[in-house]
This record gives sequence, structure tokens and C-alpha cells, in this order.
Amino acid sequence: FFSCPLDSVTLSAVIFHYFQRYHEITTKLRLIYEDEDKSRKMELRSIAGPNEFAEFYSRFKALKDAHRRNPDEIAVPLSLEFQKMNEAIENLELAEQELIDFTDEESYGRFLDMHAVYEKYVNIKGIKKVDYLTFLSNFDRFAEIPISSKKTGSYREYLNVLKEYLINFLARTRPLLDVNEEFEKSLVDFDKKWEEGTLSGWSRDQHGALAHSGAFLDLSSFESAADLEALGLDPHELTLKERAERLFATKGHKLSEMEKTALAKRKDVDQKEQLKLRQTARLETQIQRIASLLSEEKEATKENVERKQARGAGENVEEEDVVDELSDDEEDDSIPYNPKNLPLGWDGKPIPYWLYKLHGLNISYPCEICGNQVYKGPKAFQ
Repeated sequence: FFSCPLDSVTLSAVIFHYFQRYHEITTKLRLIYEDEDKSRKMELRSIAGPNEFAEFYSRFKALKDAHRRNPDEIAVPLSLEFQKMNEAIENLELAEQELIDFTDEESYGRFLDMHAVYEKYVNIKGIKKVDYLTFLSNFDRFAEIPISSKKTGSYREYLNVLKEYLINFLARTRPLLDVNEEFEKSLVDFDKKWEEGTLSGWSRDQHGALAHSGAFLDLSSFESAADLEALGLDPHELTLKERAERLFATKGHKLSEMEKTALAKRKDVDQKEQLKLRQTARLETQIQRIASLLSEEKEATKENVERKQARGAGENVEEEDVVDELSDDEEDDSIPYNPKNLPLGWDGKPIPYWLYKLHGLNISYPCEICGNQVYKGPKAFQ
């Protein structure tokens, strides 16, 4: 239907712009007809009363006084606004400049520009460092990220930045798409899978021995707190050693013997931790939904990055060849060509002949006081 993707993006932006304007105007009209402040009723009463002509001339006089006080004020007729609308529809490039803003890397909505998001990703603790191209392929594969990294604040910050960028990109390329509706679709089975522990990347066995509430650990096989440290408990409020010591201290005690306050506090901490993890998993699910909508742009971005890398590698090879050629020439021309015996400059090469003449270096000045020493140029002689 569209001649090119650019026309599709621009036309969608124009339609969305007028849709917003239509919604804004109809909202104002609805408020006028509802007349909550009774201003419309008062207006109709004032122009329908027995003194309607006096009211008319009173308002007419007020208008004339306003124009007299502001003689240079320009009144823009409403027809110009509709004329601009028609020009925007006929000239998509004009609408493009006013309505949509893309970075050079995004190439008017053809590619994703995720360099800022990538910087957030590589700074997450415990994340395997990858190059930008690998990140583009895997940024929506959250099952490969360890749970310990998902518990960090930097990971949640990364997810928020990633989600914000993808939503912003969708708003610019597909403004008519209802993102909230897409989120609702993605979260249909989220609660059920989370409670069952079958959500991808968040299964029960991935949390370890104490990762979920209701998990029990047989302490009879452990001889000391150091043995418990080998489980690799994820430190939350206490250090790994402190948590292992606290857990080992419960060995040999019945559950009923433990203080109820301590258990309640532990339960409260676990609930807060589970709530944070649930929010993180919810973010991941929403991002995966957006990424599925941008699958074409994702693949196009990967191909574009590969082309740039291949072109950059070729340019580097050419530069190395040029450097090698220059170095060979420098080795061959170690003795500069200087038939006029000109003085050498700071780079070891003869100075230009015009500079030689300008400073008068072609004139010799003998000095009798110095034992007939000959100086080249008046500056050296002085």
C-alpha cells in the first residue's frame, strides 16, 4: 500500500497526530455541553434576554477596544490551520520533520539504536560480557541470565531502561498500536505460571535450596557453617558467612522452639524479596512481548551492524596497507631530495623555497669581528 517504509511511518504519525487532536477537541466539546460550571447556561441567558441588542453592542465595543489597544497583533484565520493540515498530508517529508524524531543510527525507524541500553547491560554484576551484536541477538532471552544477577538493583534498572526505549521506539514507528493492550495479552498466563514455578527463567529448581518460600534443608548432613557456605547462598541483608552461621545455629532445634518474632521477620523479608522478583519477572514478560513485535527491526539491526563491522574491518585493512606503503617509502627516502641545498625544517625535510627567499637565507653576511664567519640571512647575522 505504501511506496516505502518511510511513508508508512510518517503517515501513521500524521494519523495519530490528528487522532489526538480529534480526541482533545471532542473532550472539550463534551465538557462544554455538560456545562459543569454553568458558563454555557449563563451565556445563553445573556444573549436571549430582553436586552440582547445592548449586550451585543457592549461586546462589540469591548472587541474594538481590544484591537485598539493591540493594533499590531496578528490575527491568524482558522483557514490557515486547515491549509497546513492539507500540506502535511500531501507533503510527508514536511510532516516527518515536525512529528517524528529519530537518531542517525535508527535510520528513520528501520533499525534499533540500543547502544545506551547495551552500556547498562554490560555493567550488571555477574553478567557475562558480550559484544553489541551478541547483545542484539539475546537481549530478550532472560532465561539465560542467572537468578543472582536478576536480584540486583542494576538489573532492574537495566530492564526499566530497555522497556522505556522499546516503548518509545514503538510509539514513534507504530503510534496507532495500543501497547497497554499488548501488555495485557502478555500477562494473561503470567500469574498462573509464576505460582506454579513454570515461568521461563524462574522455575523452582533455578532458585536453589532456599530461593523460594516453603523450601526445607536437611542440616544433619552439615558439620559446620563453612559447609553451608558452599551452597552459594545469595547475600541479601547479611553477608554470606553471617547467613550461613545463622542458619547453622538452628541445627538441632525444633521449629516450635524458635522465636515466633524471628520467624515472622524472616517471613516478611522473604515476602518482600518474592515481590521484587515477581516485579522483575513481570518486566521481563512485558519486554519479551514488545521484542516479538519488533522482530523485523531486530533482525534488520543485526544485519546493519554486521555490514558496518565488515566495512570497518575492510577499511582497517586498507589503512594498514597504506601505513605499510608509507613506511616503505620513508625507509627508501631516508635521505631527502634537496638539489638547492635548502636548510632542513623540524621534520627533517627541506623548507619551501619561498620561505627560504622570504627570510633572506639566500644572502650571505660575512662578519669581520667574528673572524670572517659567514651567516645566512639578516636575522642570523644580527
